[in-house]
Amino acid sequence: MAATKTSAEVIIDGKVYTLSGYESEEYLQRIASYLNAKMSEFSNLQGYTKLNSDYKSVLMQINIADDYFRAQKSADELRREMAAKEKDLYDIKHELISTQMKLDNNERTLKALRDENDENAKKIIRLETELKTRGEHKG
Repeated sequence: MAATKTSAEVIIDGKVYTLSGYESEEYLQRIASYLNAKMSEFSNLQGYTKLNSDYKSVLMQINIADDYFRAQKSADELRREMAAKEKDLYDIKHELISTQMKLDNNERTLKALRDENDENAKKIIRLETELKTRGEHKG
């Protein structure tokens, strides 16, 4: 299924532009909104309005690149955190499986010991019965 190309009229710095791409119209409007927020931020800086348009443009590009690299750094840190948490989760699952195996083994051992205990109790009853029977025969 091929993506559908979208066009949206947006206002950037008071001018109407038509943006098009394979993203939603809402996404294209968010881009325009981001650019307008950046321009508003810069227009409040002392001396910005006195710069010629080339300097304004370069300053804007540098700032957007800075935002991009900061976002990328943040995403990389989140990826590392996620990888560490996935490793921790793997270790916990491994420990859980190991503990479950030990528990199963202990339960088998406990059952074997109970069975042995039951057999020993039966032997004791047989031996007591034999002793009692021998004692009655002697008397």
